Order: sequence, then C-alpha cells, then structure tokens
Amino acid sequence: MIDRVAVLTGGGDAPGLNGVIRGVVRTAQNRYNAEVYGFMDGFKGLIENRYVKLDAQNTSGILHRGGTILGTSNRDNPFRFPAGRDAQGNLQFIDVSDQAIQNLEALGIQVLIVIGGDGSLHIAHEFAEKGVRVIGVPKTIDNDLEGTDQTFGFDTAVNTAMEAFDRLHTTAESHHRIMVVELMGRYAGWIALHAGIAGGADVILIPEIPYDVDCIIRKIRQRCAQGKHFSLVSVAEGATEKEGSMVVAAHIEDSTDPIRLGGVGQVVATKLSQATGLESRATVLGHLQRGGSPMAFDRILTTRLGVKAMIQAVEGPWDRMVALRCGEITVIPILDAISKTKNVDPQSEIVQAARAIGVCMGDDD
Repeated sequence: MIDRVAVLTGGGDAPGLNGVIRGVVRTAQNRYNAEVYGFMDGFKGLIENRYVKLDAQNTSGILHRGGTILGTSNRDNPFRFPAGRDAQGNLQFIDVSDQAIQNLEALGIQVLIVIGGDGSLHIAHEFAEKGVRVIGVPKTIDNDLEGTDQTFGFDTAVNTAMEAFDRLHTTAESHHRIMVVELMGRYAGWIALHAGIAGGADVILIPEIPYDVDCIIRKIRQRCAQGKHFSLVSVAEGATEKEGSMVVAAHIEDSTDPIRLGGVGQVVATKLSQATGLESRATVLGHLQRGGSPMAFDRILTTRLGVKAMIQAVEGPWDRMVALRCGEITVIPILDAISKTKNVDPQSEIVQAARAIGVCMGDDD
C-alpha cells in the first residue's frame, strides 16, 4: 500500500507547476487518503532534507499562480553535486545520491514524483536505477521532451510571445523598423515557430533550419517593394546561421544545462540593419515567457497530469513519465522521454503552412 509520496519541482520554472502539485495532493487525499510531502528548491531540498507536508489548505488557491510554491533549481544534481574548488580553482563534484535516498527512507517516502524537463528527468531515472520508485511529470516551456504531444508551460509561453508580437507590430509599422524578437527554446524552435505564426511574423528562424542572412534580406526588400516598410522577425535563441554556430551568452559550471544561449536576436538585428538601411531593434523576452498565470489549456493539462502522476505512483509500474498523447493522459518509460530531444521537423505540416502564407524560414525552400 502506497500511502506516503513526495513531490519536487526541478529545472527552470514554468507556468503550471502549481497545478501539478495541486492535482497530486488532491488526488492523494480524495482517492487514496495518502500523505504528500514537498521537497523545497528541487533536488537541493532533497539533499538537504528540507520539506513541507502538503495538504488541502496550503495547496488551496494555487492553480492560477505562476512559479512553484516549492521553489526550484536548475543546479544541485545529486549525482554531480558541487563541492567547492580545488587548489587550481576548478569546481569539484561529488555523488550525494545515497544521502538523498536516505532522506527519502527516513521520511518513509515510498514514491518520488519529479516535475521537470529533460535534466530533472535524467536525474529521476538515475534514482530509479538505484531502486527509488519514481514518477516523472514533463515540464518545459521549450516543448522539447520526446514522448508527449505537448509539455505544460508551452502554451502559456507562446501566448506571452504572441502578445509581444501584437504590441511590436504597431510600433514597427509606425517607425518603419525591423523588430527582432528573441525567444527561448534552447535547441528546439517550437516557441519561435508557434509564436511567430500566431503573431504574424514575416521571418521565423529556428535551430532546425540554419538561416541565410541574404534570404532574410530578400524577404525584407520584397516587403519594402510592396510598400511594407517594416518587418517582424521571430528568432529562437538556438537559431544558427549557415556555416555558423549558436550564440552562447554564458557557461554555468554547476548547472544541469551548463550552456546559456542568448544574443542571437541582436546579431540578426545588426546584420539586417546594415544590409537594408532600416532601423532594427531586438527584443529579448527572456523570463517573461516563464512567469505569470498559466493559460486555461495549461491549467487543465497540469491538473490531469498531477492526477495521473498520483495514480501511477500508487498503482505502478514506476520509472514512468505521465504524458499527453492524442488527447489522452498516458504513461511511458522515462528513458523513452529523455532518449532524444524532440525537435521541429523542417518538413512538417506546420512549417509548410508557414511557408505557404509567405513566411521566410531563413532558407530558400
């Protein structure tokens, strides 16, 4: 009988995290009369044994709230935990996963529910290989997790970006400018593609289709010839120029994802301004895409995922991730979800639809 589970939120935050927590707690209490504990600040709280008992009272009124009431961290991997620097200044790492497991056992936790993206789910799977019963819940605004049709947080991030395009459209038209909007997504172009189409972008640049600046310039000059002396460009942070490389903003040693992308928007804006003579401005939405209240779709999705995660925690099998497939919530092995990144197919229907309405994808196709 499973009557005591724990939940944590790992990695970057996303709209809807609280909805999953609420779904887990309510299902635990209403269906199984089980206790739920929440570890604070992701895996760091698990390592340091910092937790709170979750119940109907302290999870009430959180469905509409952004962020996570438990806190999160995209560092503090228990299998590669930072332990200071050596004499040469190099950061050293140690494995403290056994300590984390001891904390679970001491608290009587029978199943650990991990809400996170690929980095957090990799860690969850490693715990499963050491005998911990683990259930994963897919979270990332990037929508790049394999095995689920959509991750929660993505829809809200796209809506936020779309609203930015709506506002930039009017100022771009008024000042005859090129507005370049840099969006998150890491190595996948889902946000830039969906937000670009929804926001009426004239150019969409994604990592899956290396771009040619000359192609973009031709598109902008074509618009000028039609009397449209402004353009909107949606660019994913991982977009790369042909024969080029991704623009990296920083390297974070102790992070589960050490490479921080950023800056490609300004690179593109500068090149377009120099080539066309039109003023160009780069807007980086950054963490605006992560914050705020989740949209209705994400509120419903997170509730369903939380419910299914708790059911799976009780009924097993474990080392599984709950997923949205063909409109239904199901489960798949965590290993299937983290085996590869889910990227945009350049030949997919949605990309072809964008091309059909005249969007330049940065190439000559």
